[in-house]
Amino acid sequence: MTLRQAIQTLSDEGILERKIGSGTYVASKKVQEKMSGTTSFTDIMESLGKVPSSKTISFFHSRASSSESEKLGLEKGEQVLRMERIRYADDVPICFEVASIPAKLIEGFSKEEITESFYHSLQEKGFEIGRANQTVSAILASEQIADYLAVKRGDAILRLRQISYLADGRPFEYVRTQYVGSRFEFYLEK
Repeated sequence: MTLRQAIQTLSDEGILERKIGSGTYVASKKVQEKMSGTTSFTDIMESLGKVPSSKTISFFHSRASSSESEKLGLEKGEQVLRMERIRYADDVPICFEVASIPAKLIEGFSKEEITESFYHSLQEKGFEIGRANQTVSAILASEQIADYLAVKRGDAILRLRQISYLADGRPFEYVRTQYVGSRFEFYLEK
């Protein structure tokens, strides 16, 4: 009985991971992101000693939706670049993200500058990155997201919606990201 309670406690703490029909294993260390300010995915992975990479699913310009216009402070009919990509750490899929960026902000940027490390490219072109508003919620993986992230349909997903701002207060990115719950966690620090 004591052993079962100890295993349950370690499982609740995320130290052990139970797999139905398979057994109990030492949990792999999750990627962590501190929830304060804006941090690039590349920087987070590199700070953890992991190799970041991305696979671009789509990359196109279109008229901003009403939601994108509202979040990015755009006028009706303005264009955004919308890209979807899977982000990896050491070739393990961590998240699927949909990013919307005001098209006029990134005139003159190459596709690689945007898809490989957008935050670094912004800084290299003289933009100063400021704050971000972030909202996190829990959802279940859809069939498509499960496919992209190599998990089962219905697995736990952390959904992050973020509006990122330049130091001058202009919103430059609206991102909807779905993280694999068993591979990623957010933490707060006061």
